[in-house]
Amino acid sequence: MDTRPYRLNWPRLSVIYDVSPGEVFTAATQQLRGTGAKVSQNCVLLHTPLESHDIQACLSKNGFNGNRISLWVLQGLPLSTTTSLEHLLLLISNLAMKGSIVIGELPHFTDCTAPMDMGLEQDKLEKLFFTHGFRVSFVQYDTVAEDIGLDLAITLEQCGTMLFVAEQLRFSDAQMESFRIHFGRIEEGADEEGFEEL
Repeated sequence: MDTRPYRLNWPRLSVIYDVSPGEVFTAATQQLRGTGAKVSQNCVLLHTPLESHDIQACLSKNGFNGNRISLWVLQGLPLSTTTSLEHLLLLISNLAMKGSIVIGELPHFTDCTAPMDMGLEQDKLEKLFFTHGFRVSFVQYDTVAEDIGLDLAITLEQCGTMLFVAEQLRFSDAQMESFRIHFGRIEEGADEEGFEEL
């Protein structure tokens, strides 16, 4: 269990939405209590089960606001095919405000390319991210280690995964709805003014 997210100094009044399988969340919560790691008292942690039939509705019900910048961290999700990643990117692009960041770790997708051609796989994944409104950069583990001054041996597990950082380039559904309401009010105001002039 990675306790780093719980040890970070989150900005005051941050809301952390944990989307994970219910069993995993329960086990992780117990492990976290055992290690003493917990979310800061100034923050709130809300769980949304990955098994939910409508994750978007569950997040909205828990107060997620697509009109605010958000940070999405993908780790340990059961993404076995590019189709499963595509469904996840569609969900995030609907929810995340323009300018939001998505970071994480992706497995090697066997349905994408041969295992040895990581460059070709990254090209295909870049196109997939861009199709859903994200500009993505892939980062190698050794580059990250070098940047923070560590000499880490790359494990076999890490060889089959890629780190990435992506920025949302599109407006979220909530932003589009806000624009629609705002422009509707402007049109109503213009119609009323035009009516008075007649």
